[in-house]
This record gives sequence, structure tokens and C-alpha cells, in this order.
Amino acid sequence: MSLPVLFAVDEDESLLRDVERELVDRYGRSYRVVCVSSAEDGMAELETLLAAGEDVALVLAAQWLDQTTGSELLSKVRALHPHAQRGLLIEWGSWGDGRTGEAIFQAMARRQIEYYVIRPTRSPDELFHQSVSTFLLEWAHARRVSPHTVHIIGESWTGRASELKEVLGRCAVPHAFLLADSPDGRALVRENGDGRELPLVVFPNGTVLADPTNLELASATGATIDPERREFDVVIVGAGPAGLSAAVYGASEGFRTLVVDDGGIGGQATSSSLIRNYLGFPRGVSGRRLAESAYEQAWVFGAKFAFMHDATGIRRDGDRLHVSLSDGGEVSARAVVLATGATYRRLGVAEIEALVGTGVFYGGPASEAPAMAGKDVYVLGGANSAGQAALHLAEYADRVTLVVRAESLDAGMSHYLTRQVEGATNIEARLGTEVVGGEGGDWLERLVLRRRADGATETVEADALFLMIGARPNTSWLPTECAREDGGFVHTGADVENDGSWPLERSPFSLETSMPGVFAAGDVRHGSMNRVASAVGEGSIAIRLVHDLFAAEQFHPRDGVQP
Repeated sequence: MSLPVLFAVDEDESLLRDVERELVDRYGRSYRVVCVSSAEDGMAELETLLAAGEDVALVLAAQWLDQTTGSELLSKVRALHPHAQRGLLIEWGSWGDGRTGEAIFQAMARRQIEYYVIRPTRSPDELFHQSVSTFLLEWAHARRVSPHTVHIIGESWTGRASELKEVLGRCAVPHAFLLADSPDGRALVRENGDGRELPLVVFPNGTVLADPTNLELASATGATIDPERREFDVVIVGAGPAGLSAAVYGASEGFRTLVVDDGGIGGQATSSSLIRNYLGFPRGVSGRRLAESAYEQAWVFGAKFAFMHDATGIRRDGDRLHVSLSDGGEVSARAVVLATGATYRRLGVAEIEALVGTGVFYGGPASEAPAMAGKDVYVLGGANSAGQAALHLAEYADRVTLVVRAESLDAGMSHYLTRQVEGATNIEARLGTEVVGGEGGDWLERLVLRRRADGATETVEADALFLMIGARPNTSWLPTECAREDGGFVHTGADVENDGSWPLERSPFSLETSMPGVFAAGDVRHGSMNRVASAVGEGSIAIRLVHDLFAAEQFHPRDGVQP
């Protein structure tokens, strides 16, 4: 099998030799390096590689070429090699060059490139290699060739195999699905099946599980299941961005910290293919990668985790709060942080619900996007997550249609995302429109759209539908003492004073619920910003407030309620 290709285009042959030297010296054993000195030759060679069935992992191109620009050349790469990463070669110090800066911004906004790369100078150039290695890691994840990829082999896309994909996605574990009658699927069954029942799950360390339970699956990925102790300083319910942030800050401050989640790490953030407005990640970061890094950070600081456990209730006993778990156990703490987030609302259209997992997907396309190459795909939703999903899918699909109930994208989407969506040549926004029906056999084939203004319907061909249509907070398990608004989002701070549910003489802390010592952070909280960055901020603030609660010397409870 031929080696994956690292490809570079630069009309300055001296600069091209520097790039070639660095690529060959560092990656020559695992990749084949191809360098050409004109855009025309570059496109011809990329077409030749496609015809030969060769896998291109990375394409680098100088921005300023004689007959075109690097960004224009790289925009054509995705049609030929949909998994290839694309980097724009620029000079060190180009940040002060407004022309180059605008070119990078526009190219990223139009999804023509993943990011820019500063040209190598002296050898070895570790800054250059840091960029290249990041590109190659993203390529490996997209191609499902990462050494840590878990493989699921099932008889069909639906049923238990689909549920296992969802569990691994919620655990932020790179995974790939193979049909048992596909060539690769048959090979893995021969190698690992041994008469076992499908679906099979094959792990990178050689472990093979046949139709595992969710607990068995999570345990095999290295996720902890049961807490090592039952008493903590802080129990955090939910392992999304807010919960992981609280875990990092709580554990780093020396609190005995436990995180409980009914799935794995990341929450809804794992469905975000690329978060570009998160501080400190100029090239963007996937929700999965952010969750992985936050989990590792919290774990290193000493936070404990209990996955695949539902929290089923909270009660107070003296100065401690007790959280009951779905396995019948219980943990206690001096303070609790609710970070359970929210789940996507269901569309409620019977024909659509019947096709979930077979062309219809709730949440973002982080794992399904590569399979959409050449397809006609629809995304239902008008918030940032829907815009991010549409842009990610547009890198693979022939056409993406964003179906939005509102009359403008600006009604629910950040301005930078609106610009990107409007600038994408293969994304169409259907405003003031909703999905009211669908058809398909083993897979989605058609959708029925309805204009909200006049009720007119239209049936369209569709290969997939991704639904991201608002959220429902995960709060049904909370006791009545924890005040919520009609939609279920938890009241905190001034809200619990205003609604009369606060039981103490002292005022509540800003993120404290009507149960003293219980805080809420992130999407579960009424009035939250519904952004990853704000959830992370609230998680850290909640721990600061827990500090203040513990440090307070005296409270004046009413009606015998202890703080």
C-alpha cells in the first residue's frame, strides 16, 4: 500500500526546497513528499494522484502565485481529496501585512484552508513542524486512521450498533463504523469475530467486545465508572464544558472533586466540528478535542470521574448534600455544581424519527461528515451549532441546505458564522422554513419542507438531515426545592430572590440555586449565554463561589434550613 502524500506548491523554487527539505527529513519514512513549482502543475499532479487512488494527507501552497492564489488553489483540493488538510504558506512577520491577513481571514471564512503555516527557515524548524503535525493529526482523525480509533462492526447502521456509536461519541472517543459485509468489516470479523455476536467493538489495544453494555464500553475506553470514595468537597453533575471547567478549577484548588455524567465527556460540545471563536485557539478547536484536553487537565489535577451514571436526586442531611446515583449508590459533598447542560429537542415528525441513524441525525456531524462526500445534505437549526455543522459538511457534501425557521441568520447566529455561511458557495439558507415530513426505505431519501409565511410545501431529494433545533435542560431529576422556570432551566442568584424561593437570610451567590450550596453553570442555567466559552467561564466562577461559601464564617438560616 502506497504511503500517504504530503504535497507542496510554491513558485519560488528556493523557498520550495526549504519546505521539501523539512518534510522529507521529518516525515519521509511515513509519507511520500511531492513538491511542484507551479499552480497548473500542482492541480495536474493532484488529479493524477486521485486517478491513482493515492491518499493525500496535506497540501501546502504559497499564497501569492502568478496565475492564481494559494487559497484559490487550495479551495479546489477538497473536491479531489476530501480528507486532505490545507495550509497556506506565509512568511514570518506577515501579520503586519494587511493584504496577507485579509487573504487568510477570507480563506478561512470560506473554508478554503484549515489554517496558515509559517515557512520553514533554518533546519530543523520546530514551529513549522508543530503546524504540520497538527494538520496530520486532524487528517488521521478524519480518515479514521488514528492509532487510537475504535472500530464498530455491525450488520446495519441502525439498532445497537448506532447506539454504540452514540456512546463513543459522548465519550469523545475517535471511532469508525463498518458494515459486517463490507471488505474491511469482513476482515475485522475474520480477525476478531471468532463466532461472537454482532455488533463487535475492536479497541486499539486488541480488546474485543461483543455487543457490550454501555458500562462495559465506557470501562474499556479507560473511563472510570465507580467513584473510589463516597465523600467529597464538591460533586459536579455533568461533564460538558461547564462541568469540566469546574472540575479543573475545583481539583486545582485542592478540593476533593467528583464529576458524575450519564455518558462521557464533552456534552453537546462534542458535536461541534470546529469552534473558531474560543479564546486561545486561533485555528479553531473541535468540541471533541477541547473535551479531551479538559478531561486530561482535570484528571492530572486529581479530579475523579464516574461515567455512565445518572444523578437521580439531591437531598440535604445536616451540612452535607447527598447525590443519589442510578446504580442505587450515593455520594455526598459540601457543595454541588449542576452542569447537566441541555439536549437537542426532538422534531416530533414520525417519518423523520423512524429514520434516526439512517440518514437522520440529532446533533452535529463530527463523525458522519466524511461519509457525506458528494451528497445533498440538510441541516435544521438557526443557532451557532447549526452554522458550524453546515460549514463542516460543506467541505465534503456537494450541497448543504441550512433550514432556518427565523427570517434571518442573524436572529440566532454569531456574525462571524453568518458571514461564513453566506460566503460558502455550496451552502444555501432556506429562511422562514421548517421540516414537516420525510421519506425513505433503509435510508433517508426525501424531505418535505414548508414555508412558514404561506404554508406552501415542497418535497426535495435529501441524502441526510442533521437536526439542531434548540435544547431541553436535563433537570427533571431535581427536587422541587430547586426552582426552575417553565422550560425547566434552573433559577440562580437574583432570580431565586425575586421568585421567593430563597430560604436563607443571606443573599444567594450569583450562580447559587434555591437549594443553598447547590450551584448551576452553563446551559442548564436560566439566562446563560449558550456558548462554550461562557459555559467554561461559569464553571470556573462556580468554584470561586464555592470557595466563598466555604470561607463564610456564619449564616443565618430561616426555618431551620442549613446553608
